[in-house]
Amino acid sequence: MHAVLLPSRDAGARMLEAISAALDGTGPAILPLDPALPRARIEKLITAFAPGSGVADDVAVVLPTSGSTGVPKGAELSAPALLASARASLDRLGAASGERWLCCLPLHHISGLAVLARSLVAGTEPVIRDRVDALSLGSEAEDLGCRYVSLVPTQLRRLLAAGAPLAGFRAILLGGAAIPAGMLDEAAAAGARIVTSYGMTETCGGCVYDGVPFDGVQVAAGADGSIRVAGPVLFSGYRLAPELTRTVLRDGWFTTSDLGEVTAAGRLVVRGRADDVINTGGEKVVAGEVEQVLRGCPGVRDAVILGIADPEWGERVSAVIIPADAAAPPALDDLRAYVRDRLPRHAAPRTLVFVTELPMLSSGKPDRQKIRDIVSNRAHLAASVATRPPSPPEDGN
Repeated sequence: MHAVLLPSRDAGARMLEAISAALDGTGPAILPLDPALPRARIEKLITAFAPGSGVADDVAVVLPTSGSTGVPKGAELSAPALLASARASLDRLGAASGERWLCCLPLHHISGLAVLARSLVAGTEPVIRDRVDALSLGSEAEDLGCRYVSLVPTQLRRLLAAGAPLAGFRAILLGGAAIPAGMLDEAAAAGARIVTSYGMTETCGGCVYDGVPFDGVQVAAGADGSIRVAGPVLFSGYRLAPELTRTVLRDGWFTTSDLGEVTAAGRLVVRGRADDVINTGGEKVVAGEVEQVLRGCPGVRDAVILGIADPEWGERVSAVIIPADAAAPPALDDLRAYVRDRLPRHAAPRTLVFVTELPMLSSGKPDRQKIRDIVSNRAHLAASVATRPPSPPEDGN
């Protein structure tokens, strides 16, 4: 296995060549790393994943899972799994052989690598860009013939605000983070065909489109609400971490860190992440559910919910908000009332912090550690309220 660190000016063609060779077995497996990471972080990843030593014959890629802290995990993705994912994606989208993709997501993440894999299966050369804006997007679709693109919500939001021409794409895959309320309607009004995508590094990227699993992929929810996935797109295990692998990969099923349910019609509904569950006053709050509600609240452009340590409550439900109008931000009482009308009372935030932008990971997800630091380091918070603790559950738990 070879570590691959490529500056952006060289990354596109060389990464396409590297992933092509890794998939067909003519080259080594690759460990794509972000060259913009601090040197200490790169050294930590190289130490953890040991490039230069062997991997299983069918492993094509080892990808660090997204996140900014903690012990790094390297998901081993086999060539059959990556190719199964690419073929299933193209089939679901109805993409014809030879139709071109625009890739404007990081190539050291599964989101970008999956676009390269789809392009190789489709027999095309993708158009690779570090970033995309409203001015260039039209030419990518019209002049260069790109028919498909994969975006994260932050990118789509900025493109919509700039009036970007989105109708030239046959489909726009949207995933990687929660989708703000109203965004899909706004995109549809702009002529865009949006296909929502759910998946992660361990599933070779999106494996559920618009709530429906790929053919051959199964999804289920455990008794605790944890989403589980089975099928040919699953990773082989975590690099040099067999015990960690066994905790999440059993009997052909991968237990994710997400919470959700599968409806009677077979559609997956994602509630949030299990590791973002907040314990406050003896009650549990799923941060993702509160975020989704707040994104539909008047005066809110985007929201992140965190649990901040509190001596009385255990954790305090804290909202970090980008106001729609910085000159007239919403009041905490109004936000609490809006949440209480839609979720249990204990889910209403007790702390409110305003920001102009949310720190983001290169994968397009909010950088929760940096956001937590913002909340923790504020000398005074915009507002807070004191309320009585909720009554304990009747069963005493």
